[in-house]
Amino acid sequence: MKPIATFSIVGFDAQKKEWGVAVQSKFMAVGSVASWAKAGAGAVATQSYANLMYGPWGLEHMAAGRSAQSTIDFLVSNDEDRDLRQVGMVDASGQTASFTGEKCHAWAGHVVGDGYACQGNILVPGTVEAMSARFEAVRGKQGELADWLVAALAAGQKAGGDKRGRQSAAVLVVREAGGYGGNNDRYLDLRVDDHPAPIKELERLLKMHHLYFGEVDQSTVVPLMRVATELQKILYSTGHYHGPIHGDFDQRTREALRSLVGIENLEERWTGKEDVIDAGVLAYLREKFGGRG
Repeated sequence: MKPIATFSIVGFDAQKKEWGVAVQSKFMAVGSVASWAKAGAGAVATQSYANLMYGPWGLEHMAAGRSAQSTIDFLVSNDEDRDLRQVGMVDASGQTASFTGEKCHAWAGHVVGDGYACQGNILVPGTVEAMSARFEAVRGKQGELADWLVAALAAGQKAGGDKRGRQSAAVLVVREAGGYGGNNDRYLDLRVDDHPAPIKELERLLKMHHLYFGEVDQSTVVPLMRVATELQKILYSTGHYHGPIHGDFDQRTREALRSLVGIENLEERWTGKEDVIDAGVLAYLREKFGGRG
């Protein structure tokens, strides 16, 4: 059994009712091992000779009403290898707890704050403290829970991080009906399995996720009639529209735009029914296709 030496953060956004976990490690595909979350239950980060059952068992106990602290106490008390384990949890109400076994490789430790917990092992000292400070500084400001969690990872890496180096990183955020199509809770699940700068790559993927699946900012939407001529030119250049460039956003133009938006995987930002378009989607189409013709 190899140690999953990493630094991680679990967190809760009370406003959006989101639970999340972000991790980084000198370990391949750490997100597939360390990250667990379920809407209405909580989130778990399990590492350091990880007991993977801490994930599903932890979520099961928290879904049944146990607190994060009570859940950790129960799990480690029944684990003969508890001294090798490290785990952080946030429960359904946002309470947090963390555990670092006495035999985890140095440096190992954790910081538990209001609505979040940071933990890590085989670290440069000061890593989890930097993560905690950064999360508290950005939480509730620009962005959303996933952004704040990844910002904490970046701060941890800047402070030293895993003293063996870098390899993989991941961020997982859940909320009720938050996943693609609205029939699941997996709002965001991004993984960088093997990369020389995994957190930087994770930040890039997070920006892409915001483009494809982020909430539309109603203050920046643009009436389609205002940009109909421009869109018809773009759609003509991509082969989706073959009618006249008349500046009227008619049904033919709507169907052509729906087709292009679907091909570009932007259908969560514009369904084809609205008479306005998100400024981010419009900017994407302009940048990618506006120079054609």
